[in-house]
Amino acid sequence: MPFRLSFVFLLGISSGLPLFLTTKTLQAWLTSAKVDLGTIGLLSLVSLPYSFKFLWAPLMDRFTLPFLGRRRGWIALTQALLALAVALMALSDPAHALTAIASCAVLVAFLSASQDIVFDAWRTDVLPPAERGPGAALGVLGYRVALLLTGSLALILADHLSWKLIYLFLALIQALLILATLLAPEPETPPAAPHTLEEAVVRPFVEFFRSRGMLLASASLAFVVLFKWGVYLVQTMSTPFLLELGFSQSQVGTVLGGAGLVATIAGTAAGGAVMTKLPVFRALWTFGILQGICGLLFWGLALHGDNLTWMTAAVVAENFFIGMGTAALVAWLMGECDPRFSATQFALLSSLMAVGRDLLTSPAGYVAKAVGWPTFFLLTLLACLPGLALLTLLQHRTPKAT
Repeated sequence: MPFRLSFVFLLGISSGLPLFLTTKTLQAWLTSAKVDLGTIGLLSLVSLPYSFKFLWAPLMDRFTLPFLGRRRGWIALTQALLALAVALMALSDPAHALTAIASCAVLVAFLSASQDIVFDAWRTDVLPPAERGPGAALGVLGYRVALLLTGSLALILADHLSWKLIYLFLALIQALLILATLLAPEPETPPAAPHTLEEAVVRPFVEFFRSRGMLLASASLAFVVLFKWGVYLVQTMSTPFLLELGFSQSQVGTVLGGAGLVATIAGTAAGGAVMTKLPVFRALWTFGILQGICGLLFWGLALHGDNLTWMTAAVVAENFFIGMGTAALVAWLMGECDPRFSATQFALLSSLMAVGRDLLTSPAGYVAKAVGWPTFFLLTLLACLPGLALLTLLQHRTPKAT
């Protein structure tokens, strides 16, 4: 493994570590502290910074801290502040100081989104084109490993340790990962930063459209939204579908949360390995078609009924192909960014992925209720077609696309 890629993996862990600490793991802690269920639901709003990180990304493009270079300085600063903020969460008492723990959670989410901005920019700047496929996969792989630590492992430890000790332990891991930032390489030819804040705010968007033309730029943005739409529909409705089909909550939790997450990690690793041999557009085609097949597997499950073997195969395949598709899409996103504005442009493009995941999947329950599960999963196949059609346009209009 090239020297650079090992640090992409380690910083991917750092990037993923805070996510569950303000969402699923925090919900488990609050539930054990007997916090009102409605209040727990409202606290999901603390994750909003992840959707709006492009708003302050220009600041991180424009300004360079006086240590560790343009990107690593920001990464180290956000890591240190994250370790402190998670420790402050650990020292809060949700039963008696809910406002304090909610404020800390908002701070963690903001710092985590900021770390994501500069990690994605550093990875885009430091990796040559030939390493972007494996680099995208290793970054996602590190992220998923972090989710195992802060999700499954934290919940297992919660049966034996207090939540305060668990959060302090995870704060320590976040602090130790600063060492990876200190040792990580700089780009061989660091891109120049924007000279003014106006240039940092306006130029990334102007250059994105100017360099491609209005048609290709608009198609690129729409492609980010639609490439994974079909598989997001499957993913969004998989839990209620499986429960309605008759599987127990423990069966669904074990397969979705255990085997599913392991399959995503395996798929991401496999996607990175395959992309060392495949050009990015060919990988997008291959993985895009494979992730679309997930709908067929769930369609078959809807016809066969309560079949644990088929359910496990469908969930594992879904998560495996999601991992492969994500690796290819992130590699393509890195290639689309201008090194001068990589923080802002990557933040914008990655924020658009949430549109396909959240906004376009929101009517899925009503559609499934109206047409039934078998037809719904066949419709997810149709939802894959717009992204593949846009991929055809991008491939033929992008110079030297293969």
